[in-house]
Amino acid sequence: MSAKTYGIRTHGCQMNVHDSERLAGLLETAGYERAMDGSTPDVVVFNTCAVRENADNRLYGNLGQMRPVKAAKPGMQIAVGGCLAQKDRGEIARRAPWGDVVFGTHNIGSLPALLERARHNGEAQVEIAEALTVFPSSLPTRRDSAYSAWVSISVGCNNTCTFCIVPSLRGTEQDRRPGDVLAEIRALVDEGVLEVTLLGQNVNSYGVEFGDRAAFSKLLRACGGIDGLERVRFTSPHPRDFTDDVIVAMAETPNVCHQLHMPLQSGSDTVLKRMRRSYRSERFLRIVDTVRAAMPDAALTTDVIVGFPGETEDEFQSTVDVMRAARFASAYTFQYSPRPGTPAATLPDQVPKAVVQERYERLVAVQEEISWTENRALLGRRVELLISAGEGRKDSGTGRMTGRARDGRLCHMTSYDGVRPGDVVETVVTYAAPHHLVADGPLLSHRRTRAGDAAEVPRGVSLGMPTVRVG
Repeated sequence: MSAKTYGIRTHGCQMNVHDSERLAGLLETAGYERAMDGSTPDVVVFNTCAVRENADNRLYGNLGQMRPVKAAKPGMQIAVGGCLAQKDRGEIARRAPWGDVVFGTHNIGSLPALLERARHNGEAQVEIAEALTVFPSSLPTRRDSAYSAWVSISVGCNNTCTFCIVPSLRGTEQDRRPGDVLAEIRALVDEGVLEVTLLGQNVNSYGVEFGDRAAFSKLLRACGGIDGLERVRFTSPHPRDFTDDVIVAMAETPNVCHQLHMPLQSGSDTVLKRMRRSYRSERFLRIVDTVRAAMPDAALTTDVIVGFPGETEDEFQSTVDVMRAARFASAYTFQYSPRPGTPAATLPDQVPKAVVQERYERLVAVQEEISWTENRALLGRRVELLISAGEGRKDSGTGRMTGRARDGRLCHMTSYDGVRPGDVVETVVTYAAPHHLVADGPLLSHRRTRAGDAAEVPRGVSLGMPTVRVG
């Protein structure tokens, strides 16, 4: 008999993307195979997000679409995991009884067993652990990229932002020890990985649990000593905990990219207070100035929420002012949506949707102008690109490939003979748009890598790191 196939649909942040790689690794270790494009999998897994209101609508809409598909394919199973599963628990089984498994953020390792139990018992299985007991890094992983990898340094969050439901779903922050993190990175580099992104809900607070407030800057410097590791990124820092030692470590460690994603959320001090964000706009801009003084070539990106409860026109304008002062390379701008269970959902003076939409459009227009100006400043500059497997495929219309610069910018380039995903090239920026660069200049250098070799052949599952229990 042929192996059962699976497909995973991922919504939300980088944490979820990494969790989906683990889910794929678990399923393949259990004997499943990834479904071919265009085919109907035997198992469909929804890895959900709960940050915004449309996450609920998207999930239940997708589950509704899957009902007739499952009816037409006997034996098919549907599983729902992630933050929304942790939040809604039995509600998902009630609203979509044709589902087979619901599992939470703390027990993704249970998925294969839950699928088998649902199949054997002929009824839906709902398992939601209340707390994390084993770091998910101990689980097998099927990475989407041969050259780039996510590495979790912590899970959970100790902050109490009034708009955010994540701490109640992911739990309080728990840090991995630096030795475990570095061992995982070295193992990834041995597989040919060139680039890692360190993940945490608040990477700047890393080390507080084991009593070392300088642990994150030390970790960045230690990454600089790993031979073969060419690029180190991290996300996301919190301005409250951002210290100068991290900036110095970024500037002095050659393989740490000069890229910083630091959520602003609002430029208004009164809104920040209502958000319970623990910093003010002056401190945020002081961090920006310090970063730029240490790394003039740094690209900064951010998150912004428009229409937080009670936001006035003057408060919104304060956000516009900070955006203009910070000169972000790009910004992820969101319209506020109330999440049940968060303090912000019960705040008075919820801003009308029409007002939120109008402010959102204005802010996006401001950031587009800034992004375009910042990108045009790079015309004629040399740029080093790591050609990516998904983005790096040759475009049939333009004949270009795509890569990422060290500062995180997306760059389309001439498709030179012999260049493939996983290779590192250097060329010249010839055109700039708000959201990307174009490099149709001469190929100044081209380096084939082991990651490029690995990208051309099917990859297996990487075993997880040794199990480390928490709590």
